[in-house]
Amino acid sequence: MAADETAPLGLRERKKQETRSALSWATIRLSVERGWDDVTVEDIAAEVNVSVRTFRNYFSSKAEAVVARHVDRMRYVADDLRARPADEPLPEAIRHAVLARFAPEPGADRSPRSREWLDQWVKGIRLMVTEPDVQGEFLKANLIVQKELAEAIAERTGTDVTRDLYPTLVAAATGAAASAAMDHWLRSDDPTVPVDALLNDALDRLWAGLPVP
Repeated sequence: MAADETAPLGLRERKKQETRSALSWATIRLSVERGWDDVTVEDIAAEVNVSVRTFRNYFSSKAEAVVARHVDRMRYVADDLRARPADEPLPEAIRHAVLARFAPEPGADRSPRSREWLDQWVKGIRLMVTEPDVQGEFLKANLIVQKELAEAIAERTGTDVTRDLYPTLVAAATGAAASAAMDHWLRSDDPTVPVDALLNDALDRLWAGLPVP
């Protein structure tokens, strides 16, 4: 389980997180560049300069490594939600928590990048997420992170995930909004549109009750 980013981490734990993240990124990058079937666990381990055994210590498969970034990001959303001011309305608290994890890195260049490079990257991601193994890992991951987000929502609203539908329903809807925004971005003719802008729009529509356009 991912550690709370707000808590101080020891050197060993930071190193483990860095290695896990590096392996996940390497899996995505190599799969986009070479194609899913042309990347092995050995290739990924060599890219990060670790052993295959180290890779296996973190992930059971390439698909799990790909999905790891999504899992961590959504788990941190639950942590961030718990840290929001207690008097903040739930929709705004969730919005801030989600956008904090989907926003670009501080100082990131948000100007249009090389269209050729970005189109190729998006094309590779599109192909990769159609792999049955990756889709299966996403389904499993979404169930895990939905449960954690529902627990955070229950704590904030004074409800109970075992008795009340509300926290699980809100968590599922929030996860669906995030998935829809990512899917829309991948299918968009203009991948330079920021994902966080799409997600913000999705959350706006969700909390407005999904009115007919």
